[in-house]
Amino acid sequence: MATIRKYLAATAAVAAGMSFAAPAAQATEGYFQHGYGARQTALAGAGVADSSDAMSLSLNPAGIVDGDNELQVGMALFSPRRGFTGSGGPSFTPGGSVDSGSEYFPIPNFGYLRSLDDQSAIAISVYGNGGMNTSYGAVTNPACGGGSGVFCGGSSGVNLNQLFVAVGYARRLNENFSIGVAPIFALQGFEARGLAAFSGVSSDPAHLTNNETDYSTGFGVRLGAQWALSEGFRLGASYQSQFNMSEFDDYAGLFEGGGDFDIPSSWTIGAAFDVSPNVTVMLDYRRINYTDVAAVSNSTTTPLPLGASGGPGFGWDDVDAYKLGVEWRANDQWTWRGGVAFNNNPIGSEDVTLNILAPGVQEQHYTGGFTYRMDDSNSFDFAFMYSPESSVSGIEVTPSGPNPGHTIELQMHQFEALVGWTHHFGR
Repeated sequence: MATIRKYLAATAAVAAGMSFAAPAAQATEGYFQHGYGARQTALAGAGVADSSDAMSLSLNPAGIVDGDNELQVGMALFSPRRGFTGSGGPSFTPGGSVDSGSEYFPIPNFGYLRSLDDQSAIAISVYGNGGMNTSYGAVTNPACGGGSGVFCGGSSGVNLNQLFVAVGYARRLNENFSIGVAPIFALQGFEARGLAAFSGVSSDPAHLTNNETDYSTGFGVRLGAQWALSEGFRLGASYQSQFNMSEFDDYAGLFEGGGDFDIPSSWTIGAAFDVSPNVTVMLDYRRINYTDVAAVSNSTTTPLPLGASGGPGFGWDDVDAYKLGVEWRANDQWTWRGGVAFNNNPIGSEDVTLNILAPGVQEQHYTGGFTYRMDDSNSFDFAFMYSPESSVSGIEVTPSGPNPGHTIELQMHQFEALVGWTHHFGR
């Protein structure tokens, strides 16, 4: 047990430092990633009924009871290409095409799994979310007079990081049914720049913008179950609670409720079919309840000041994601994976202006990857993701009200490549 505690403490410290040191920019299913770690990424996030590796705590903690003793380390290079196009008459925001900078982001993940006996296991996973990341330069904007910038405040944008540290336990209740629980610690960091033009519609202009990075913390839990209905057919389900986070005091004039920015709940159900001894097909459905969080879901046109209780948010709807993943275990060395995922765009046409800062409009993800088992103790993992361009357009809404003569179109497409290494300790 002392050895287990030593491993858990070491992996938590190293992975937490690595994860939060890297700025995040995921914007796949809203601002949740479609999957965490190489296997999930390659399967488009599917596998709630077939999760058994060290990163399973991010999907279904019940699965770790079927896994090997292992240590996983991965690094993704994520590239979101995001921006907007303005068209029409005189406007508050620039006309023409404006792209966000900062197009490449390293994103680490880390997991450790240890069996306690034939019926139970523990694990730790460290992973991250992001998605409200944009970086616009001091672009020319005639509406600013002698000034510049998307919102006449010079360079502008936002950066949100979310780090999760999950410690889980799973137990097999009988040969067909297992359950798992994973308490999760969350750390958020947020910064906004260049939003001074909204000071007149903020409840606290001193805590609206340009206050460097502020942090908040909180706790949640993920619960999961896996059930083998018959040989070759399994069901799975998991639920992640809403996280009640401490407030972003330095941005109390931006986020609804004086800086309140909780993490929404989500749940996933799915099935896994072994269509042959070497091929498994996985089908998942995930629901992300962005409407849990007023700062995310309240309409941007709510007639109250920014930061006020019940005030404007970003206008995001809940997201429904449908996932299909296929895994082919070709031989003892090679395992191949592929997947597709589709979800609704959470941003409506009436909320495009403020979402220049957070254009999380992606709707499709195409993925693939493999694992190469080098020997009994080590394997190499690779995954990639391509998300084609999605967009949404609507009329501009300025701090003074709607401007129907000018239209804004948000657009984004994405690439991601992930490499990982897994060390297997054996059962």
